[in-house]
Amino acid sequence: MDSCAAVEKEVEKVINKFSAINDHSQRIIGDVISLIEKLRSSIAEGKAGVQRSSPYLPSHLVQKCINTPFPLPPPLPLLGNPDSKVTAGQVDVLNEALSKTKDKLHRLTTEHRDLHGTVSKVGKAIDRNFVADFTATSRTDVFQTERNVMLLNKIMAQHFYRQGMDDVADALIKESGLPAEDIVPEPYAELHRIWEAIHTGNLAPALDWAARYSAELDARNSTLEFKLHRLAFMQILNGGVQAQTDAIAYARSNFAKFVRRFEKDIQILMGTLIYLQIGIHNSPYKYLTAPEMWIETADVFLKDACQLLGINKDSPLSVIVNAGCTALPALLNLKQVMMSRQVTGIWNGRDELPIEIELEPDNRFHSIFACPILRQQSSEDNPPMKLLCGHVISRDALNKLSNGPILKCPYCPMEQCPSDAKLIYF
Repeated sequence: MDSCAAVEKEVEKVINKFSAINDHSQRIIGDVISLIEKLRSSIAEGKAGVQRSSPYLPSHLVQKCINTPFPLPPPLPLLGNPDSKVTAGQVDVLNEALSKTKDKLHRLTTEHRDLHGTVSKVGKAIDRNFVADFTATSRTDVFQTERNVMLLNKIMAQHFYRQGMDDVADALIKESGLPAEDIVPEPYAELHRIWEAIHTGNLAPALDWAARYSAELDARNSTLEFKLHRLAFMQILNGGVQAQTDAIAYARSNFAKFVRRFEKDIQILMGTLIYLQIGIHNSPYKYLTAPEMWIETADVFLKDACQLLGINKDSPLSVIVNAGCTALPALLNLKQVMMSRQVTGIWNGRDELPIEIELEPDNRFHSIFACPILRQQSSEDNPPMKLLCGHVISRDALNKLSNGPILKCPYCPMEQCPSDAKLIYF
């Protein structure tokens, strides 16, 4: 973010300077046009006291002298004898006008040249704050094995399914040769479509889903179902006074089961009926129709639905990408220091990072796993294993704690079969 802020600062300088030059240029151009207009009027009215052989002022000479692309006004006829010649006084007036015009245009050109220097600093700031060669922090051998390539394609296909992009996921599976049975579309694809429907004001899919899992939501003390019905009730009230009967009927049919938990909220909803004639947006309850209510309900739906179905709220691919973007600046700085000081041996090619990376507090990621039982770092021969209860220990600790077909977790009283433990990757 510091790198982006540094580049943004240079861009703001360019924008501010360009705006200033633009305003100044408009004033200079206006002054030049005004000067030529006065010169033409002065000669046309005979104030200069001179006459010349042609009845018109040769504008092409003025155009050539000032060397500017701006068109000059059409020439006006001069007073006097058409056979007269241009006098010295008239030439002095014209030279003075041309001198002033050249001076103004010279200042304009200088300012424009300075702008190029400011623009070039943006490119230098980008080169200084960003490193184009990101391969310096990656291992080139990671995706050389067919197994790792298949894993990458699999997680990408699952990500597309989660985003509701079934056609893209199907095409990826077909072109990469992934076994179709290995990719099971998670229910998150359905949840994502319902989440998008809530944002567009369509509550029908979400209400149907909440009705199917009503018992499970009540067991988790979830507020999702009530918030969905509250939005539906307010949607009906948007119809005005004529929708009052439908709104009362909807409240009687759907709010009865929520009286014990949301009595006060239901009373507030009933209070909105008083303001139907003047409009809910003109009442103290206008916050119930705010867009934030829809956004909040959509987020509650996604959170509660993922917890209920036992799936991650965030796509594993997006989590990995975000974690990598967070760690990348620190790794680039470390690599530059290593190259400048010719330090070797830190990046030893093992499946671990050479430094600690601070990620978001809500996302707990570790580049190295240390078994809390044996106090040993995990390795390919001793990888971390996840128990059914959710605790993680090393494989060596799993084997030592196993008592035949029964394993008692060292952190909780849950007993389980050692073969149920799953290998996890950090």
